[in-house]
Amino acid sequence: MNLTYRTTASTDRSHRGPSLDSFSRVTAADVHRLHVKMLAKSSPLDIVPTSLLKACANQFAVIISRLANLSFHEGKLPACFNTTEVLLLLKKSGADQGDPANFRPISNLSTISKVLNRLVLVQLRPYLLSSVNVCPFQSGYRTGHSTETALLELLNDIYTAGDDQRCTVVIGLDISAAFDTISHKSGLHRLHTEFGLSSKH
Repeated sequence: MNLTYRTTASTDRSHRGPSLDSFSRVTAADVHRLHVKMLAKSSPLDIVPTSLLKACANQFAVIISRLANLSFHEGKLPACFNTTEVLLLLKKSGADQGDPANFRPISNLSTISKVLNRLVLVQLRPYLLSSVNVCPFQSGYRTGHSTETALLELLNDIYTAGDDQRCTVVIGLDISAAFDTISHKSGLHRLHTEFGLSSKH
């Protein structure tokens, strides 16, 4: 029996191309574009209500852009914007509330923190997606990709293998709180070696 498998592993996954060691300066217009698109939800951590931030978007955009540029230059975020309120929601209605595993933690950042995060994402996402080391079958967090496109890709491979009279073996892993299983040190090392990101601090 002939078995074929798909892999994206490579003997050389070293970063190739330009590196990213700093973010470009953002303008008040950049902040304003992001701010007006945000929902008017407030967080208990907000010093200024979101409704006021949106109503005075032009004025606050100048302040937030300066804060973002200082943060990018220093390579750190002020402690007050690096704090989140964690809300615990039941995964399923009627689940045992005495079992912590039945709860899903939701991080509720302040509105300004969300804007700062999105300013980083606007620059970081296109850089990472342009790398040759990005898995072409990565479906999460990519425009035009979803669980549906991942399923269609899998089904296409299975049907194609069946037409060619080849055997297909599928192994699926559902890891609870998957992000929590990642070593931050290993993740940062991979971002540096495989994607060319370097840290100021």
